[in-house]
Amino acid sequence: MSSDPWGRVDETGTVYVRTADGEQVVGSWQAGSPDEALAYFKRKYDGLVVEIGLLERRVRTTDLSAKDAMTAIEHLRTTVSEAHAVGDLDALAKRLDALVEQVESRREERKVAKAKASDEARSAKENLVAEAEQLSTSEQWRTAGERLRALVDTWKGLPRLDRKTDDELWHRFSHARSVFSKRRKAHFASLDAQREEARQAKEKLVQEAEALSDSTDWGPTAARYRDLMAEWKAAGRAQREAEDDLWNRFRGAQDVFFAARAEVFAERDSEQRENLALKEELAIEAEKLLPVTDLKAARAAFRSINERWEAIGHVPRDARPKIEARMHAVERAIQDAEEAEWRRTNPEARARAEGLTGQLQAAVDKLAAQARAARESGNTARAEKLEKELEGRQALLDQALKGLQEFGG
Repeated sequence: MSSDPWGRVDETGTVYVRTADGEQVVGSWQAGSPDEALAYFKRKYDGLVVEIGLLERRVRTTDLSAKDAMTAIEHLRTTVSEAHAVGDLDALAKRLDALVEQVESRREERKVAKAKASDEARSAKENLVAEAEQLSTSEQWRTAGERLRALVDTWKGLPRLDRKTDDELWHRFSHARSVFSKRRKAHFASLDAQREEARQAKEKLVQEAEALSDSTDWGPTAARYRDLMAEWKAAGRAQREAEDDLWNRFRGAQDVFFAARAEVFAERDSEQRENLALKEELAIEAEKLLPVTDLKAARAAFRSINERWEAIGHVPRDARPKIEARMHAVERAIQDAEEAEWRRTNPEARARAEGLTGQLQAAVDKLAAQARAARESGNTARAEKLEKELEGRQALLDQALKGLQEFGG
């Protein structure tokens, strides 16, 4: 007979394993010595040790689901209880019990993590909805439109919530986008209508200008062309393509008339050269108004210069585009300054800019506080996520503050 702390072989070759419940028969051995029999059944025990160790490692280092882990544990538990092996089977059973506790603990941790992720996703989507609803009333068509498209991409990257909550939030989000889209469409439809009205008005001006182009009634026709030019400016802008075409026709008709008049008044070439010299002096005087530092004074000075310009009369045809372009450049600069001043003093636009800046500042402060609290509590993952979101909000705030500076605030 042969034995060791966990098993023995009796005189008949029967092999026993010792457990807390007493000895159990695990097999018989007739082919060799009792020591060989014990060695054989110990190797089977070692195999069970390896299997349990592998499962412990999988549970510890992989994303093995709780369900699959429990199935594997129960399989090994059955294997151990029915094992034909010699070794500390009770210890193996305790390791499996400990593994069950570990799996249950991980199951609970994952449940808590899932709930937390769901809460964070809901909060994120509620924030997206709130921002979309705020943007739905914006008149910054390009900026707001781009931001809404970015919000959609952000939404797509967030996990789904329960169906009812997700559907309700998406409905609000989608409705806000729809409201903005309808408002933007109506705005540009109104612009299109205004431009079409301007196109029709300018078409009539072009037709009259073309009808006058072969007139030889020099004085009244030239005066009418000046009136037509004033009406042209008052008509507003048509669509870009139509505007350019109509302008070319309008100026072309004037060119035909004034070219014919120039031929008739060839003797006035000397006078026109003198006019050119005078207009060059006025152009120099006008260019000294730039850059515009005192809008009111620049506007009054340019008006005076322009009145004198108009009173001078025509210049040689080949010199006209260049000299007029110099005056137009000054006029455009003054107009740009007027538009900038209007934007700067527009109370509605300023109020919208201040409101947006305030909301973004509040959001940045809130996110900064949340990120700081998360980091202080040791929640690094949440802190990093909040800090990343904070970077995006801070960028928007910087942009809004830059826009607000245009209002002098």
